[in-house]
Amino acid sequence: MELVKCNGLYKDYGFKKVLKDINITIPKGRIVGLLGSNGSGKTTLIKLMNDLITPTKGEVLINGKKPGVNSKKIISYLPERTYLNMDMKVSEILEYFSDFYSDFDTQKAIKLLKKLNISTTDRLKTMSKGTKEKVQLVLVMSRKADLYILDEPIGGVDPAARDYILDTILTNFNKDASIIISTHLISDIERILDDVIFISNGEIVLYEEADKLRKKEKKSIDAIFREMFKC
Repeated sequence: MELVKCNGLYKDYGFKKVLKDINITIPKGRIVGLLGSNGSGKTTLIKLMNDLITPTKGEVLINGKKPGVNSKKIISYLPERTYLNMDMKVSEILEYFSDFYSDFDTQKAIKLLKKLNISTTDRLKTMSKGTKEKVQLVLVMSRKADLYILDEPIGGVDPAARDYILDTILTNFNKDASIIISTHLISDIERILDDVIFISNGEIVLYEEADKLRKKEKKSIDAIFREMFKC
């Protein structure tokens, strides 16, 4: 059974059509890049998968069922914006996640935080934007989920830390799980992708295996994307 399936999915906000007839299937065991410029519809599609908004038409299925309480149990979601309480210490957030998610691995989280030189005694409000994003990513990747959905996971992180963060993503998920990474920083993440989905103006314009696409076009994914969507 497909892990994610979108059938004839549309999302409108008033007269604005944000997503138009999205039809995709994502199996288990894949790292998928949801690639597009800002405003292309990436975040709206992710919110539909996470049951944060409802479709205008069509459906999203997670493990064959509509998003809801059960899907939230198997999806580990990193939103684009920080949602954590800025007054909390990292240790308090770890306790909160441990109580809230039965699949949260506290020891793994502590190990990852240590490698990033983040102390569990620090409060979020004292951290830089990039460090807060690292904390959020560690929390998300420390769950034993079936589906990880990461919305711009490296957007606010300095280039020097991006390779480590990508390696963290790559080495800290179940091989039977899948990861959807939404980003416009294609050159930074393409090395870890199994599949790529190009989205533009709310429409899927390409969905293909990353290696096959590179071999066929004899170019990087970033170069292919830039050529397809150049102004």
